[in-house]
Amino acid sequence: MTARARQAGKDRALATTRAGRVALNRALSKLGVLSRSEATAAVLNGRVRVAGRVEDRPARLVVPEEARLELDGRRLSRAAWRSIILYKPRGVLTTKRDPEGRPTVYEGLGAAARGLRAVGRLDRATSGLLLLTTDSRLANWILDPAVGIARVYLTTVRGRVSTDDVATMLSGMGQGRDRLWAAAVRVVKQSGRESQLLIELREGRNREVRRLCEAAGHEVTRLTRVGLGGLELGRLKPGEWREVTRAELRHAFPGAPL
Repeated sequence: MTARARQAGKDRALATTRAGRVALNRALSKLGVLSRSEATAAVLNGRVRVAGRVEDRPARLVVPEEARLELDGRRLSRAAWRSIILYKPRGVLTTKRDPEGRPTVYEGLGAAARGLRAVGRLDRATSGLLLLTTDSRLANWILDPAVGIARVYLTTVRGRVSTDDVATMLSGMGQGRDRLWAAAVRVVKQSGRESQLLIELREGRNREVRRLCEAAGHEVTRLTRVGLGGLELGRLKPGEWREVTRAELRHAFPGAPL
């Protein structure tokens, strides 16, 4: 074990005993300017100063409110509380940067994205409601599987969906932690060629709707998230967004830490 690894272990142990102190990479991510992995890389590359001195230990413990953090010579401060709903367009990634140069939701938002963190992800082929916030406690609460926040998707699939197909989605697939299941499925309309469903999930698993529909024998051709908890897309069009108030979020997510 290297000296740096031993020091990182000591820092992690101390993190649980020193009230108010968190690892430097975590403190940076909470400010909303970098993800945790990006913060780790920035510290290791000498881009971060703590109280005027370059720090190269991502696990260094700091008190965020007192640490005087700088990134590339710029003083960092916590962004004001803000939350927005974005209608994520199809073909856009839910990430800050893409090495392949594909469009991202943050590029689309421009300056309006400062300090915002996406609450979960929608894959590239999925459009719809994406909540972004500066409130990391709220984001973590919504994403906690134990809370079971509803996620509702308007789903178009090939072929006619039978009652047996619906039962397959409701009963789910897999076992234990790997089990996928729909909390509710409603057929909105259908023909011999395709069907449109409203599918409600209680966890945000990777490609969950697509995998459930495939298990029932239907390929998903279009997928749009139309609801998250008590939030709905409303009249937003792809690429449009609006601010969300604390009062609206309290109503949409009863019990949320707001």
